[in-house]
Amino acid sequence: MTAGGKPPATTLLLIGCGKMGGALLKGWLERGAARHVVVVEPGPGVEGFLGDRLVEHRKRFEEIPAAFQPDVVVFAVKPQGMDAIVPPYKRFTGRSLFLSIAAGKTLAYFARHLDDDAAVVRAMPNTPAAVGRGITVACANPRATPTQRRLADTLLSAVGEVGWVEEEALIDAVTAVSGSGPAYVFLLIECLAKAGVAAGLPADLAGRLALATVAGAGELARLSHEAPARLREAVTSPGGTTRAALDVLMAADGLEPLMVKAVAAAAKRSRELAD
Repeated sequence: MTAGGKPPATTLLLIGCGKMGGALLKGWLERGAARHVVVVEPGPGVEGFLGDRLVEHRKRFEEIPAAFQPDVVVFAVKPQGMDAIVPPYKRFTGRSLFLSIAAGKTLAYFARHLDDDAAVVRAMPNTPAAVGRGITVACANPRATPTQRRLADTLLSAVGEVGWVEEEALIDAVTAVSGSGPAYVFLLIECLAKAGVAAGLPADLAGRLALATVAGAGELARLSHEAPARLREAVTSPGGTTRAALDVLMAADGLEPLMVKAVAAAAKRSRELAD
């Protein structure tokens, strides 16, 4: 960190400026983590950043200035297009850190397409990064130095919390819990709203109640020093309404085994995509 408390400014090459790439770029600029960013994006995603003096736009790899040398090359593109996109960036191997947020693309994948000497950090963020409330888990290959790992941590923390694992296989479980997790929460909101309608509430009121309840409970859990189990117990009176509902949700065939099954299915699919 600098004397003023801000992360050291960095020269970045961002490949892709969709929702996640755009969220990262916004966070870097707001936190002063970028000294200069070249964005390679053929689509319109970068348009909102073109007024920033630190951002330079290129539509194709071939348009990157020959003298440009980034500290970090960030791959923020969909995994389906990676095979065609990654190989030209081999020119930065040995000089830059490669940071990928592409699901299913392993450290070994980048070694094949870049070089065994490439320093690579693989990261799995989630969509709340769009509002600065994401959580990302990262894993580095042995070529990434401690300084490069700290740099990756700084860049990823621009959109939320960051955790690290040393065993890459754990990224599949991370993907299943936090990467896919927002969809589970959105489904909970949907189901709670539908249950309210089934109980007689108007649809608009049921939707508002469900959304505010899930959002508020999540914020309470985030800010509280109590474990979620203790927070649950605090609103559960013996013989009361909450207890009646929890007897259903916590039954042997209730929410927990269903969630375990769902996460296992997502982790299995993550492994299949990596293979």
